[in-house]
Amino acid sequence: MSQLISPHRRSNIAVAEPVEQPQYLTFRLGGEMFALEIRHIKEIIEYGGLTEVPLMPRFLRGVINLRGAVVPVIDLAVRFGRSPTQIGRRSCIVIVEVAYGDAWHDLGVIVDAVDEVLELPAQDIEPAPAFGARLRAEFIRGMGKLGERFVIVLALEHALSIDEMAELAGVGAGGND
Repeated sequence: MSQLISPHRRSNIAVAEPVEQPQYLTFRLGGEMFALEIRHIKEIIEYGGLTEVPLMPRFLRGVINLRGAVVPVIDLAVRFGRSPTQIGRRSCIVIVEVAYGDAWHDLGVIVDAVDEVLELPAQDIEPAPAFGARLRAEFIRGMGKLGERFVIVLALEHALSIDEMAELAGVGAGGND
């Protein structure tokens, strides 16, 4: 773990304090591995109890009751322009906090499976490729190196932009988006 010299000095000796590496939750979706910064994750729940909402865009699979709060559930695969997620025994809903205006809102995200929480140092995150990615460029913060493989580090503020999704919901009232 890297060290940072503390600006707090009690004498002429600098005190070293640990600097935490960003942690990421890795999950699978459609055979690919993705990661979100753990600071955005509120909890992970079992898939179920979903209520469909008529006339919503395809990426909005429905809502759940999370301790009395109505939480919209997004099918991330559809949001990424892919086929809807096939629900399996390891499917779950990751509850994330997304900024909108001056407040934070909970959104559920359907994933095929959650893998692990890991530290991913900034030097192990490469810029997203300029071409070839099957996602919109602004959805990708970078490509994290995990040994010989890569994990797609998502830019939550773009991939789950409430402004953009609300606009799509208004335009796509027929549910064709």
